[in-house]
Amino acid sequence: MSKRNNWENKQSARDRLRAEREKQAKQEKTRRQLLVGGAIVGVLAIAGGVGYAVTQSGGKSDSAWSAAADKTLVKPANTGGDKGTEIVVGKKDAKHTLEIYQDMRCPICSVFEQNVGGTIDKDVKDGKYKVSYHIGTFLDRNPQIRGDGSKNALSALGAALNVSTDAFSAYNKALYSKANHPEETKDDFAKDDVLLKVAQQVPALKGNAAFEKDVKDGTFDKWALEMSDSFDSHKDVTGTPTLKLDGKKLSVKTAYGEGAPNTPDKFSELVAAQLK
Repeated sequence: MSKRNNWENKQSARDRLRAEREKQAKQEKTRRQLLVGGAIVGVLAIAGGVGYAVTQSGGKSDSAWSAAADKTLVKPANTGGDKGTEIVVGKKDAKHTLEIYQDMRCPICSVFEQNVGGTIDKDVKDGKYKVSYHIGTFLDRNPQIRGDGSKNALSALGAALNVSTDAFSAYNKALYSKANHPEETKDDFAKDDVLLKVAQQVPALKGNAAFEKDVKDGTFDKWALEMSDSFDSHKDVTGTPTLKLDGKKLSVKTAYGEGAPNTPDKFSELVAAQLK
């Protein structure tokens, strides 16, 4: 299970101290460069800026995401709630609701989808329950890996949801597939071309010009940030994947504590016990 609280609540003081030290070191380095390099420093600064731009070209810059937060919210079709943060897949009259809490960069979420996703699909089709998705981006904030892949993949999922709930489900499955899901430390989902390549495996998205434009334009970037905020509001969710059926967690003992059941049989066993 990918954890969030165990570092988010402890890192802030160390982060501030490290940031101050880095600031001081940077100021001292700049002072030395100015004394030694003179006019050459200006050339090096330009070169450094170009190098930085190249490393950032695979995904959106931090400033782009900051700008997205100030944009007018565009909610995907097939969402509910004031900010479009309610995503429900399945029959509306299903009496029970399975809540899935996930992060698109989470490797255990990927394994869970690969192992249990088919069982959930069948249960939803049979009307056993509907699924409510809660998608976070806390792994982007993890100081060990950082990045934008969780946010960018979530924005692309919004573009798929704007096509249909079926397209959303299929794209979610494709992104989590063994062939497509990157290692947690690799921020491949920050790149639009990677997300669009995976989308070609989904019939409803293959060659879909409107979907592609929404991904490239970041139409649902603001929405992705709202989804992330909504996820963070669930303080009892300390990692991903987390499952709740009618508000009660479905979990098993793991080497790391509590975790989501990662086999179809165990998942079905817990669901059956809950629905008795």
